[in-house]
Amino acid sequence: MVDTGSRTAQATTPEAARRAWPRWVAGGVALLVVAGVAVFWDAAGARLLLGVVGALAVARGVVLTRAGDRSPGAVAVGAGLAAAAVAVASGGLAAWVLLAAVPAGLLAGAVLLLRRGGAVRRSGQAALVWWALVTTLLGVTGTLSTWTRAADGAAVVAALAVGLLGVVVLVGGVNLRTLAARPPAPARPAACAGCACSAGGCGAFG
Repeated sequence: MVDTGSRTAQATTPEAARRAWPRWVAGGVALLVVAGVAVFWDAAGARLLLGVVGALAVARGVVLTRAGDRSPGAVAVGAGLAAAAVAVASGGLAAWVLLAAVPAGLLAGAVLLLRRGGAVRRSGQAALVWWALVTTLLGVTGTLSTWTRAADGAAVVAALAVGLLGVVVLVGGVNLRTLAARPPAPARPAACAGCACSAGGCGAFG
C-alpha cells in the first residue's frame, strides 16, 4: 500500500501534488467512512457498498475511455451503472449481487496481479489464497446455515475491500502532501545550460 503511494508521489510534480493531495485524502477518508458505516448498517449496508462500488467503476471507466481504452472503459461504465441501479432498486437484491460479485472480484483481481511479475505477482498469489478462503467460507456458511447469512458475510468482505482501498488512497494522499511541501528547486540563470556545473560552476570561468 505504501509502495503504491510512493510511486504516485514519484510520478507527480510538486505543483500537481499541491492540487491533488486534498482530493486524495478526502477520498481515502470517505471510503473508510463508507466501509465503517456499511459494516454496522444492517438495513442498507449492502446497498451502500454496491452503490459506492458502482460509482467507482463508472469513474474508472471514464478514465479508461479518456485514455483511449474504450472497450474496457465501456465495460466498467456499464457494470458500474448496473450496480448503482441495483443498489437503488432493492436492498435484498444488492446483498445477493455482492454474494456473487465478491468471489468473482477477488478472483479477477488475483488473476490480474498474477499476470504481472516481481512483487506484484506475489501479491496475486496472496490474493488467490484469499479468494479460495473467502469463497469456501461463503459456500460453507450458505450450505450449513442460510444463504442470507452468507450474503451478510459477503457484504463484510466487500466493506473490508473498500476500507483497504481507502487506506491505499489515503496513503497516496499523504505521500502527495509530502511531495507538495518540498521547496521548489532553485531556478538556473537564463544563460546557464548546465554544462559548467561539472567544472565547478559558472565562477570557474570568471
